[in-house]
Amino acid sequence: MKYMLLCYDDEVAWEKAGKASHAQAIDEAVGLTHEMHAKGQYLMAAPLQPVSTATSVRVRDGKRLVTNGPFAETAEVLGGFYLIDVADLQQAIEFASRHPGARVGGGGVEIRPVLEVPGLPEN
Repeated sequence: MKYMLLCYDDEVAWEKAGKASHAQAIDEAVGLTHEMHAKGQYLMAAPLQPVSTATSVRVRDGKRLVTNGPFAETAEVLGGFYLIDVADLQQAIEFASRHPGARVGGGGVEIRPVLEVPGLPEN
C-alpha cells in the first residue's frame, strides 16, 4: 500500500538547533531512505525550501488570489515528503517513527494513505 509521509517541522527550532544538528538529521534521513530503497519500499522523497519561499493560490468567486507564504499561519510547516510503498500502516508508522523529523525540530510526520485514482499517467 502506498503512503505519503508529510514531514512537518518548526523552522525556528531548527535554527536554534544549529547547522550541525540539521546536517546530522539529513544524513540520518538519507540513511533511512537508502534502507527503504534496498527493501523496494521507496518511491520518492524530497525536502522543501523554507516556508518563506512558498506561494499560495486560492480561487474565490472566480477570482485568483496569489499570496506569498503558506496557506496557514502556524509554527509547524511542511518541510518535505516521502512517497513509500509498504505492506501496511504499521510499516509506515515504523519508518515515520525512525525519521529524525518525528523527534527533532519540534515537528512530526503525518502519514496519509494514497488514494489510487484510475486513469492517471504512470511515472
